[in-house]
Amino acid sequence: MINGFKWIGLIIATMVGAGYASGREIWEFFGLGSSLAIVLFTIMFIISCHVILEVSYLKKSEHYMPVLEQFLGVKSAKVYDLLVMIYLFTTLFVMIAGSGATVTIFEWSNVVGILLMVLLLLVIIPRGMDGVLSINRFLLPLLIVGLFLVLMIFVFQERVSFFYGISDQSNWVQAIPFTSLNVLPLIAVLSAVGKEIKSKKEIYVASIGSGLILGSISMVYNMSLISVAEQLYFYEIPLFAILNGYPFEIFLLMAVLLWFAIYTTALTSLFGIISRLKEFFKQHSTGRVGLYVLLIALPFSFFSFSHLISYLYPLYGVLNLYVLGAILLFPIIKRAAAYKI
Repeated sequence: MINGFKWIGLIIATMVGAGYASGREIWEFFGLGSSLAIVLFTIMFIISCHVILEVSYLKKSEHYMPVLEQFLGVKSAKVYDLLVMIYLFTTLFVMIAGSGATVTIFEWSNVVGILLMVLLLLVIIPRGMDGVLSINRFLLPLLIVGLFLVLMIFVFQERVSFFYGISDQSNWVQAIPFTSLNVLPLIAVLSAVGKEIKSKKEIYVASIGSGLILGSISMVYNMSLISVAEQLYFYEIPLFAILNGYPFEIFLLMAVLLWFAIYTTALTSLFGIISRLKEFFKQHSTGRVGLYVLLIALPFSFFSFSHLISYLYPLYGVLNLYVLGAILLFPIIKRAAAYKI
């Protein structure tokens, strides 16, 4: 059961990257009239995590292909196999671009942030997934607590109302593409640890715990962003609009934690790619495969972080709808087959 908290860390590391922690992803999908959308996202996210983890556990999977085949069938899985790889690769260079955008707040060149990210990714690759989990155990609690505290302080100081616009829930449908956007990285990352899951109790702890944490933060974050909506046009990273006026020490701490959120998501994306490519390049070491992937990703990392998210994330939200539907319907179809309905 304790291992369930380890998987919570892995799930949140996958989700809370440059897009989410910066607020850019939340603002892209939610905004005014989205409280119901966030509740629906929380429910669908919990179900999706549970189903993916359970199938990974039963398959004792080491990469996502066996899990993807279980949900989609062999033929469709081959199509989405390519899409998963493209998505993970896209996420990787978006995270690297996010590192560049983060350091510009200190008036540094984005090249500094990009090269720093690539260097530290290369350092951790030889340690494998254990290296990612060890980093998560230390940094993620700081990030989640720090982000939540900053948002709650902002809510109370600015007297942000959780009931503002509560009668307007017209944006509820955005819960679907927002959830579907995140199912592919969940499959890619959680499928790689299927053989390490010891019991189904871990699955319940991981899915429910991560869903409630992300749902709560998403709600508070969204309401905070609504209150500074007019300022968001001036910030590539919306979180900095909320932090404007805070003491420099808090600003610096959150900038550092944001950067590490970007780093852990880049790591999980990179290892998702490596775990799949190793099947085709068994003669190469993990470090060498990772180096090749980073070299290919580097040129794309110089595009604008906000533009990458605004164009690519909604596109993937639509492309992944079929996978989300297959995951949500999987328990129903499985039970119907068991009872020969």
